[in-house]
Amino acid sequence: MPPQLTLSARTEKQRKGRHTMVAIDPVIRVAAVQAAPVWLSKEKSTDKAIALIQEAAGRGAHLVAFGESWLPGFPYWIWLGAPAWGSDFFVELHQNAVEADGPELRAVRDAARRASVEVVLGATEREVGSLYCTLFFIGSDGSLRGRHRKLKPTHVERSIWGEGDGSDLFVLDTPIGKLGGLNCWEHLQPLSKYAMYAAGEQIHVAAWPALSIYNGTAYALGVEANMAASRVYALEGQNYVIAVTNIVGEDVFSRLCDTEERQRLLERGGGTTTIFAPSGETHAGPLPYTTEDILVADLDLAEIRRAKQAADPAGHYARADATRLLVNRHPRTPVHVDPAPSDSVFGAPPTAAFEPQDGEEAVDQ
Repeated sequence: MPPQLTLSARTEKQRKGRHTMVAIDPVIRVAAVQAAPVWLSKEKSTDKAIALIQEAAGRGAHLVAFGESWLPGFPYWIWLGAPAWGSDFFVELHQNAVEADGPELRAVRDAARRASVEVVLGATEREVGSLYCTLFFIGSDGSLRGRHRKLKPTHVERSIWGEGDGSDLFVLDTPIGKLGGLNCWEHLQPLSKYAMYAAGEQIHVAAWPALSIYNGTAYALGVEANMAASRVYALEGQNYVIAVTNIVGEDVFSRLCDTEERQRLLERGGGTTTIFAPSGETHAGPLPYTTEDILVADLDLAEIRRAKQAADPAGHYARADATRLLVNRHPRTPVHVDPAPSDSVFGAPPTAAFEPQDGEEAVDQ
C-alpha cells in the first residue's frame, strides 16, 4: 500500500472546532539517506539505492532524498592531488556516470513507482562527452519530473563537471507539495536561492557530499559552515530544508588516501544529515558523523504559513522598487543550426531550430 498523507494535528483540531480551514495542509514524511554508495560502481550503487528506497518506504516515507553525486559517488580525488594523478579516476567516473534515459535511472524510477514515493537522487550525469552534477527528481508514478544540473561547480569540481543553466532553476508541483533542490555551494548563491524562493518552494533538498574534506584547515568546507547555509535557506525561504550528506566509506579512503598527506586531507565519515524547519530551527537530526542511517521526520506544511506571516522574501517582504532579479530560463545550447539550402552538401535542413537564448523573465525582490 502506498503511504497515506495525513492532516496536521492543528488542521484536525481546527476542523473539529468552531473554525474549518479552507486549505488542508498535509503532513509529509520525508527520509534523508545518509549512506556511502558503492564508490564508482553504477550497478552496485543503483542496487543499494533501490534497497534504501524500499527501506524508507517501509518506514512510511513520501519522499526519499540522497546527497550530492551519490550515484556513483563524489569525485573526492580532485581535492587530494594533481589532475594527472586523478586522470584514471576521471575515466572510471565517466564510465560509471548515468544517463537520463539509461538503465540505472529506469531501475530507480521503477523502484519509486513500486514504493509509491518521490525520490530526489544526486548523481553524476553523462550527456554525450560531458559530465554534470545533477539532481534527478523522480515521481511516485515512476516519471522523471525534472533534472537540476549544478549551475556552477565549485573550485576544482570544474575539472569534472560542466555547468547547468537557467532552465535548471525550477520548483515542481508534486503530490506532496512544491519541491525543489540545489547542490552544495549553490546554497551560497543568493540570486539562485531567490529564484527558488519566488517559485513558492515548500520542501527543499539541500544535497551535500561528505563534509570531511580539509577538516581543521578549511572552515568553509566543514559541517558548521555548510549546515549554517542550509539553516539560512530555511529561514530566508520559509520552507523545510532536507540537508542530506554523504559519508566517505572505507572503499574511498583505501583507494585515495595512499599517503600521510591525503589521510590528513580526507577523513572517513563526513555525515551530518539534518532537517530544518521554516523557522530556521533544527527539526530533526543531525545524524552521527560516521553512521549510515536514514533520518525520517514528519513535516507539517501548515508551519510554512506561520513563517510567512513574518517574512516572504518574494512577496510582502520584497522591495521591487529598489531591487529586482532577472531570471533567464532558456536552455543554453552550444550549437545553433541554421537551416541550410536544400541543395546543400550537408543535406536537408533540420526540422526544428534550437530555442532562442535571449529570453528573460523578471522576478521582483
